[in-house]
Amino acid sequence: MKPIWIVDDDQSIRFVLEKALLREDLPTRSFTNTREVLAALELADEDEQQGPQVLVSDIRMPGGSGLDLLDKIKAKHPGLPVIIMTAFSDLDSAVSAFQGGAFEYLPKPFDLPRAVELIRRAVDESQREEVAEERMVAAPEMLGQAPAMQDVFRAIGRLSQSNVTVLITGESGSGKELVARALHKHSPRANGPFVAINTAAIPKDLLESELFGHERGAFTGAQTMRRGRFEQAEGGTLFLDEIGDMPFDLQTRLLRVLSDGHFYRVGGHNSVKANVRVIAATHQDLEQRVKLGGFREDLFHRLNVIRLRLPALRERGEDVPALTRHFLQVSARQLGVEPKRISDAALARLAAFSFPGNVRQLENICHWLTVMAPAQLIEAKDLPPEVMAAAASSQVQPADAAPTAAAPAQAAPQLSPSPERETAPASTAPEAAEGLVGASSWESGLEIEAQALLAAGRTDVWDVLSRRFESRLILTALANTRGRRIEAAQKLGIGRNTITRKIQELGIE
Repeated sequence: MKPIWIVDDDQSIRFVLEKALLREDLPTRSFTNTREVLAALELADEDEQQGPQVLVSDIRMPGGSGLDLLDKIKAKHPGLPVIIMTAFSDLDSAVSAFQGGAFEYLPKPFDLPRAVELIRRAVDESQREEVAEERMVAAPEMLGQAPAMQDVFRAIGRLSQSNVTVLITGESGSGKELVARALHKHSPRANGPFVAINTAAIPKDLLESELFGHERGAFTGAQTMRRGRFEQAEGGTLFLDEIGDMPFDLQTRLLRVLSDGHFYRVGGHNSVKANVRVIAATHQDLEQRVKLGGFREDLFHRLNVIRLRLPALRERGEDVPALTRHFLQVSARQLGVEPKRISDAALARLAAFSFPGNVRQLENICHWLTVMAPAQLIEAKDLPPEVMAAAASSQVQPADAAPTAAAPAQAAPQLSPSPERETAPASTAPEAAEGLVGASSWESGLEIEAQALLAAGRTDVWDVLSRRFESRLILTALANTRGRRIEAAQKLGIGRNTITRKIQELGIE
């Protein structure tokens, strides 16, 4: 991991922060003035690993202020989180620093555990940005030769010079965010930020602040002013995923922003101009939501200026071979192993699968094959159970030839998860562990669990079980390392970016 850079002319501040961060296994590098930092950044531009993960700077120092340093850093390194340390008398200037892109400010004298927690949060944000950048650079934008995907590509091309609002529809896992990123990349706003937010993943009480920001003291716990996603996307694109799940009262606020281009931070009295392009996405039928009173009709028409429908993977089966080979390459790079090849018979079996989880499910299957397939050439027999089971069920059988499917459901009804457990976070995994106690091994317990879900007619068995497996594995490693993610990643044999991404995806923070 790259070090935390600390900039302060006060030796005692540097010493205290260095020791506290080292106890958290966070490496540091200290500077006494802005000139030293700028010189070090020039050298770091030649070797990216020499640069900072996060920069923590005082405001008032001999030889240059922290605010001047912030301006220069953001001009060259816009994704680098910068935390400004300030005495109480400097709070006004520190708050104004947010307009220049500061991640947060830390008032002096500060509480040391709070300072470490804030720096840790900035590190997590930095690593998430690195993961996003790696995905953008390493992977092609989108793959697809099927006519339905070619229609999507043509639509992106036609919209390339437009700032019009776009509504992307399609099933979960079909790649709606990829389309949004492509629209941004080929738009006049390509040099601006692309900011994404899943409105269904954030609690209603926090979503308003996440979108529009808040002023200091706006509510309990709002100790600092914070910019929302609209301000973070200034000059760029804001992607609102799962817009159909947005609370009704917030829909009114969003409509106002789309109508007049201004908004107010929570607890604020000054209007803020929103210079952003909005792209929204949903897997829901918004017209039906409007009829049922769950979505504002006027907001629907504001969003539905241009609609792009993304086809499900089962509608473009001819793209499965190319996507499979691509995801096998990506998985091999992530795991640091030689890419595996796949036989024509295995590709044909995959192409015939319905993929209820769409492209995301195919990506997960390729990752599973990279880890679990015994040889470098993947054969049809190496495919995961859900693909094999679907292939077997598609064969014509007598009506009374179902005892093998019914037997597991009768033998282990207590293992079939309840609706609450199916969607529960990883913290409920001990309930699943109880079902494995009587099994000869965890593999046999997993097999019983899978059989019960399959017999129940579930079509998301892969997602349910793989999320529980990965969540439990990561939580166990974090418990072993007392919450230190980098050490947990090392013990699991995965990269720090991978564990950060998994923690975010699985929602186990």
